[in-house]
Amino acid sequence: MKTKLYLLTGFLGSGKTTLLLEMLKRLDNKKIGVIQNEIGKISIDGEILRNDDIQMVELNRGSIFCSCLKLNFVQALADMAEKDFEYLFVESSGIGDPSNLDEILKAVTVIAGDKYEFKGAICLADAINFENQLEEDEAVERQIKHCNMAIITKSDVTGDEGFEKVLNKIKEINPICRVEKSVNGVMDYSFLDEDLVQYKWAESEESTNSVETKPKTLFLNFEGEVEQEKLTAFLEDMADDVYRMKGFFNLKGEGWNQVDVVGKKIDYKPCSDKGNSQLVFISKKGPAIIKKIFSSWEERVGLEMKLKN
Repeated sequence: MKTKLYLLTGFLGSGKTTLLLEMLKRLDNKKIGVIQNEIGKISIDGEILRNDDIQMVELNRGSIFCSCLKLNFVQALADMAEKDFEYLFVESSGIGDPSNLDEILKAVTVIAGDKYEFKGAICLADAINFENQLEEDEAVERQIKHCNMAIITKSDVTGDEGFEKVLNKIKEINPICRVEKSVNGVMDYSFLDEDLVQYKWAESEESTNSVETKPKTLFLNFEGEVEQEKLTAFLEDMADDVYRMKGFFNLKGEGWNQVDVVGKKIDYKPCSDKGNSQLVFISKKGPAIIKKIFSSWEERVGLEMKLKN
C-alpha cells in the first residue's frame, strides 16, 4: 500500500502547525510521519509537534523548495518511503514556494520507486493578514496558485466580510482549488478521505525560493524571567520590521509560555519548561534589524540577552 502524502503550505503564522496537530489527533491510530521545515536553524514548530508516536524529520535553515535544501528534501522523502507510513505530512516553511513540487516528487520516484500517493497541497490563508502578505511576498501567491485546497483561518476575528475578501482574492489566483474555513483547527476533516489533486490548477514551474531571496533569521537567547508587560512592549516595537516572531519565554509570575507574533497580534500560551528562553525573528529588512533589536530590548527589558545568526 502506498503512503498518502500531503503538503501543507501557507505564509508565516497562518496556522499550519495548529491544523497539522488537529489532523494528527484524528489519525492517532495510524502510522504517521512528518517532515517539518523552518527557515531558521531553531525549530520552534518542531518542538511543538514532537511526539513519541510520530516519526519526524526536521529540515531547517532554508526552504525545502530552494536549491539549498531541495536535494535534502528529496532524500528525506526517499528515506521516509522505506518506513511504510500510512500518512506522511510535509509542513513547509511559511516562505516556501512549492511551484516545483512535481519535479521533486518525480525525483523521489526515481530514487525510491512509486511509494507515494500524493493526496494534495493544502494552503492556509490567514484572513487577518493575507492581503498584506500577498503584497509583501511573491511566495504567498505561488502557494495559492499551486494548492489543491485553500483553508481560510482566523475568520472568527475578521467576520464574514473579511472571509469573503480573502475568498475572492484566492479565487482570482486559483479558480479551481477547493476552499474551506477553519477556526483554531476546527473544521470538517472529511477531505482526508478524498483525492484533492482533482482540484489542480497550475502546472509546475521554477520556485522563487533561492539562496538570494532567503530572509534573514536571528535568534535571541535569554536566561531567567522577564515581565510579560516588558516583553510585550519589546515585541510591539519590533512588529513592523519582521514577518514573524515566535519562541518560548519564562514569564515572571506566569511561568513558561509559547510566544507567537503575526502582524500586530501577540499571543501567549502556557507551555512546558524549555530550559532557557528563545525567540526567532524573521526579518523584513535583513541584518539592519540587529541594531533595533538591541536598542529596543535595552529600553524595554534591560536585561542581558544574546543574539545569534
